[in-house]
Amino acid sequence: MNLRDAFNEKHICSIMRDIPDEICIDFAEAVYRGGISMFEIAMNSNGGTGDRQIALLRKHFSDRPEVLIGAGTVISYERCSRAEAAGATFFLTPSVSEVTLRYCSDRDIALLPGVATPTDVAICLSYGYDVLKLFPAGDMPMGYVKSLRGPFDGTDYVAVGGVGPKNIADFLSHGFIGAGIGSSLVPKELIKEHRWEDISSSVREMMAGIN
Repeated sequence: MNLRDAFNEKHICSIMRDIPDEICIDFAEAVYRGGISMFEIAMNSNGGTGDRQIALLRKHFSDRPEVLIGAGTVISYERCSRAEAAGATFFLTPSVSEVTLRYCSDRDIALLPGVATPTDVAICLSYGYDVLKLFPAGDMPMGYVKSLRGPFDGTDYVAVGGVGPKNIADFLSHGFIGAGIGSSLVPKELIKEHRWEDISSSVREMMAGIN
């Protein structure tokens, strides 16, 4: 799959970390109905059951090919193997992990590697990855991505870390092709109270604002 095309079309990836297994399908379905069809399932949440949730969501959305299910925090060979076996469409890392870069490059797996410095960008480019995750984007100046593009023309960036409904438009207007949003995507009480329709409405409102 082509992550540049995916983010140019979808813009937002919902990061699912510490969502209990028993409600992961309900939560993802609610977010999908709100207009988000790209998900990152953290491999280090819920006692290490990220691969189980990936498999559950791949099965649930099997009749909707537009839905992309990725595996996040894939920073070891063991996690790479588990995420691939679970059927993850793409991988994400919080930082440069050459184990993951080699694993994905050897197997032609789509990867959004995390970068924070020019050196990080150069390493990822050496493996053929030019769509990168700036993390933590919220702690960087808004013009930072433009500065990176100067010497590294042809690179594109997805903002993750410190991104939420209130500032997502700022990131997109400063040149990011998309963003990953985690716990700030919807109010926590809506998840706790299983208010799925309200979650859909909240996501729908955010998507209308950026579209």
